[in-house]
Amino acid sequence: MALKDGQVIDSRYRISARLGEGGMADVYEAFDIVFRRSVAVKFIKEEAMISETNLTRFENEATIAASLYHPNIVKVLGHGVHEGRPYIVEELIQGKTLKEILEIRSPLPLSECLDIMLQVTSAMGYAHQKGVIHRDIKPQNIFIEADGTVKIGDFGISEAAGLTTRKSSDIKGSVHYLAPEITQGKPASIQSDIYAIGVTFFEMVTGHPPFNKKKASEIALAHVNEKFPSPKIDVPTLPSEIEKIILTATEKKPNKRYKSAWHMNEDIKKFVNRGEKPVKKGLFKKK
Repeated sequence: MALKDGQVIDSRYRISARLGEGGMADVYEAFDIVFRRSVAVKFIKEEAMISETNLTRFENEATIAASLYHPNIVKVLGHGVHEGRPYIVEELIQGKTLKEILEIRSPLPLSECLDIMLQVTSAMGYAHQKGVIHRDIKPQNIFIEADGTVKIGDFGISEAAGLTTRKSSDIKGSVHYLAPEITQGKPASIQSDIYAIGVTFFEMVTGHPPFNKKKASEIALAHVNEKFPSPKIDVPTLPSEIEKIILTATEKKPNKRYKSAWHMNEDIKKFVNRGEKPVKKGLFKKK
């Protein structure tokens, strides 16, 4: 059932607008009467509640993301249940997803890619240090505010590193960004997150994902069997240092990738310090 404008949830959150929906949740803008601030409230869809897996995933997002405090991770401010429907309260992001930005203008200038990647790797370095694997890094889950600040959200299928109870056959994530070992039924790890970060970096630089196939199964198999393409094929002027960073993050074997997102962040910083300055761009500016 859709919520109405002006409806108050748990005597605290006054609904002001419907922002949209995802695969599992309806998202509303609301006003927090207690702290007098605008927030986003995500309600699990009624049809999604039929699945115990969906309920667990929604609970994961509330508990795992709430434990993370980083300027580049969407803050979870609270959670509860209203009329039998669980909800999560998050900071309100005034911006667009990286996916939406890439649809407006793509590929992005290298300076902008560097700025985004520095923030993404910083956030994920922190999350990994806290023992949290995201498992679904992709442009749709990377939010960019109007001033260029990056926020990583949707920790719904995250898990604590080393504490997974999922079966190896329970593959989660988006096929364009899935590491080869995930497709092969192996558990998610810090390195599988790094692979997804590398694919996202490739997409920002080139304007498209690395493997353009018609079927999801063909894309997944390409990540396993085909050589990861050099971004310099599309962008011959791309500095070799950036090519190396992307190809290191997307090595087929996990042990050949960066050991942590911090290491990837450091390599990007080294390049930036050599003269290529990251520049935050407005969301709607054309190249």
